[in-house]
Amino acid sequence: MNKMNLEEYKGVFIFAQQVDNKLSGIALELLGKAKELAAALSTDVTAVLLGHQIKELTEELARYGADKVIVVDDPELKEYRTEPYTHALASVIQEYKPEILLVGATAIGRDLGPRVSARVATGLTADCTKLEIGDFPLTPSAARETKHNQLLMTRPAFGGNTIATIACPDNRPQMATVRPGVMQKIAPIDDAKAEIIEYNPGLKVDHNYVEILEIVKAASQTADIQDAKILVSGGRGVGNPENFAILDAFAKAIGGTVSCSRAVVDSGWKPKELQVGQTGKTVRPNVYFAIGISGAIQHVAGMEESEIIIAINKDETAPIFDVADYGIVGDALKILPELTEAVNRAKANQ
Repeated sequence: MNKMNLEEYKGVFIFAQQVDNKLSGIALELLGKAKELAAALSTDVTAVLLGHQIKELTEELARYGADKVIVVDDPELKEYRTEPYTHALASVIQEYKPEILLVGATAIGRDLGPRVSARVATGLTADCTKLEIGDFPLTPSAARETKHNQLLMTRPAFGGNTIATIACPDNRPQMATVRPGVMQKIAPIDDAKAEIIEYNPGLKVDHNYVEILEIVKAASQTADIQDAKILVSGGRGVGNPENFAILDAFAKAIGGTVSCSRAVVDSGWKPKELQVGQTGKTVRPNVYFAIGISGAIQHVAGMEESEIIIAINKDETAPIFDVADYGIVGDALKILPELTEAVNRAKANQ
């Protein structure tokens, strides 16, 4: 295989995911991180927008930090399908040669990212929790050349028991996927404008294209925990699914939303969309109540950015107390009803 000319690759690109002609929140979050990385590299930020009749979304991308938007508008891209989207994004990379490409670790991104990275012969680091520009290797060695201005991609490894920092020094683009909620979007700049580039990758329908026969949309029965300002999160220590009624009552009293740990989902007590953690959702509410949650690193990775963490656990040695701002050692099933009653009493007296 011919060696890549790395000097040809410039700029920080993000895949601007849209569904039903509406930008996904992750697109704006990735732009926030892309602006940081681009500043460190003295380069610009480009959003890649794939879909059909989606040009009006370019204004929103500009407001949230895109200097340029590459638009690929084609009827074949109306709904997400692996092959045409892979063809389109890989063609953009081959034509415009970005140094970095960030993709959201959504259902779409987890499917698209690895396909594209294989198509353009580069690596991909999945589920990154931190991205920064720096030197690689991290520890200088006489046996290995130190390369500057590399994308250092940090992610949990070995089931979340350690943290790995990964680089892709010899191939471009450097690709990473990031879960929703990990990075923060910038405050919108109302009068911002982006250079719009329309690109035609030459999509031709072939036998590899999946044909969509029907789209069935199921309305979610649960609130999106990533939007909640207050989360009351229960773990295995809640004891059984019936005891979650105590958490429900407390959450209702304080205007919060109930979420849970992986153990609760694995036990079948709560649906997966309420799970916080490395294999669930990353959340950053104003207040996070950890009720009967031991605080395994996999769970903490999904909630440690919360502004205030309050833990209630019988076990005074539980790791959750290491990250909690306030901790109560005791039986949450006795403490929570008293808290709920006190909150309701205070509300009644207002």
